[in-house]
Amino acid sequence: MTSKLTEIEIDCADPDALARFWCAVLGYEVQDVEDDVVTIGSPQVPEGKDRPGPVPPVLTFARVPEPKAVKNRLHVDVNPADADQADEVRRLLGLGATRADVGQTGEESWVVLADPEGNEFCVLAGRRP
Repeated sequence: MTSKLTEIEIDCADPDALARFWCAVLGYEVQDVEDDVVTIGSPQVPEGKDRPGPVPPVLTFARVPEPKAVKNRLHVDVNPADADQADEVRRLLGLGATRADVGQTGEESWVVLADPEGNEFCVLAGRRP
């Protein structure tokens, strides 16, 4: 018996705005809006609760009163689907991401960015699922 990763919850100040940013990053769409919670997921793969095997996880953005205070303990890595890393970084910066310093040496093959609320994520150069 195993579990499968189906959802990642992200605390934030503005669920609608952060959901729009991540929809643009991932090509996801809004699947549900309820009170202060917005859920987004892949339009190409239906919700995976009853499907065996891996499924693209949905992202759920929930409004919380406290601001982000420290570096994330968990972060998302993304891979460019149809561009090279530098082009994808430029696109994400244009969507509202910012460069983030989490102690990189400059020798890494990934680029660390932060979403509009400061949540760090990495743009990988070569790993493909």
